[in-house]
Formats: sequence, structure tokens, C-alpha cells
Amino acid sequence: MLIDWFTVGAQVLNFLILVWLMKRFLYKPILNAIDERERRIAAELANADAKKAEAQTERDDFQHKNEEFDQQRAALLSQATDAAKVERQRLLDEARQAADALSARRQETLRNDAHNLNQAISRRTQQEVFAIARKALMDLATTSLEERVGEVFTRRLRAMNGQAKARLAEALETASGPALVRSAFDLPAEQRAAIQNALNETFSADIHVRFETAPDLISGIELTTNGQKVAWSIADYLASLEKGAAELLKE
Repeated sequence: MLIDWFTVGAQVLNFLILVWLMKRFLYKPILNAIDERERRIAAELANADAKKAEAQTERDDFQHKNEEFDQQRAALLSQATDAAKVERQRLLDEARQAADALSARRQETLRNDAHNLNQAISRRTQQEVFAIARKALMDLATTSLEERVGEVFTRRLRAMNGQAKARLAEALETASGPALVRSAFDLPAEQRAAIQNALNETFSADIHVRFETAPDLISGIELTTNGQKVAWSIADYLASLEKGAAELLKE
């Protein structure tokens, strides 16, 4: 069999041309497309990994912030609880103090009321006793109680001696003004003269005296000068009665 080398060469040439054409216009674009797709897939995978890493970072940040928020919330809740306890204790203390103050004021009011009632009873008792004594003396001795009190006070002045007399004499001598004689009643001229004479004779001097009426003394007379005082009152004899009335009031 004879070989047609021209035909063989032509076929080989055609094959080479075909291979070159396929490589240039078919395989190379396909390979480039495959490479481009692989690069795109790699880029997308890298982007996905980056986004996944970013998401993980954000997740970690969120978890961290959530933990910090929980800690802050717990701290704020603890502070609020402590503040509420302190405020509650303060309010309780203020309420207790207010209650104690109210109770103290109430007790003070009760004590004042009891004291005022005691004084009222004492004054009323003294006034009643004085009224009875005054009427009895007037009926029995034909003299008023006031006159009798003045006579007793005059005798007490004349009977003074010792240190009491010396202190009163010094006070009368060094006083810048007249001696003050206060009485629960308006002394008549005769009793004023009797008291004046008793002072002059007792201290051997002309004593200047000023007379005043003081109803609070209740059937009593007192002489005051320069810090010294001489007094006499029926109230002295009623001290035990006043004490008894006070004890009765307490009961």
C-alpha cells in the first residue's frame, strides 16, 4: 500500500491548526473562565471567612458587653438595695424620734397639767383655810386675821437677835433705797406705824420703808432689803397640807 505523504502532512497540519485553534479559541477561554471562577470562589470564601470572623468578633463583643451590662445591672441593683435600706432606716429613725418627741411632749403636758392642778388645789385649799381661820379669829378675838398677822410680824422683828439681826442691819445700812414691806393685804396706818416703830427700835435707826400689796403672799408679810428677807405667813403652817395634797394628786 502506498502512503500519500502529502495527504498525511496535510492532515497533520490540519490537526495542528485545529489544536492551535482549539487551544486559542476554546481551551484558553475555558481555562481562563475556570481560573476566574476559582478566584471568584476563593475571594467569596475569603470574604465569607472575613465576615464569619467579623461576626465572631461582634458576637464576642456583644457577649462581653452583655456580661458588663449584667455586672453593671447587678451593681446598680445592689446600690439601689443598699440605698433603700439606708433610706428605710433613716425614715424609721425619724419616725421613732418623732414618736419619742411626741411622747415626751405629751408627758411634759401631763406633768404641767398635773403641776397646774396641784397648784390650783393648793391655792384653793390655802384660800379656804385662810377664810375659815380669818372668820374664826374675827369671831373669837374680835380682830381681823390681817391685823393678827401684822402683830405677829411686828413681834418677830422685835425678837430678832444674833446673826440674822446683824445681817439685816448691815443690809438696811448699805441699801441704796428704802426697805420694802410686802403684804397680802393693804396694811392700815396703825400697822404700818407699828412696823416702822419696830424697825426703828430694833436697829436703833430711822429706817426708810416702802409698803406694797402682794396678793400672792396670801395672809403673809415680808421685809426685803439688799438681798435680805424677813417673812412670816400662815402658808408656812400649811406646808404639810400642801405636801399631802401633792401626794394625793400623784396617786
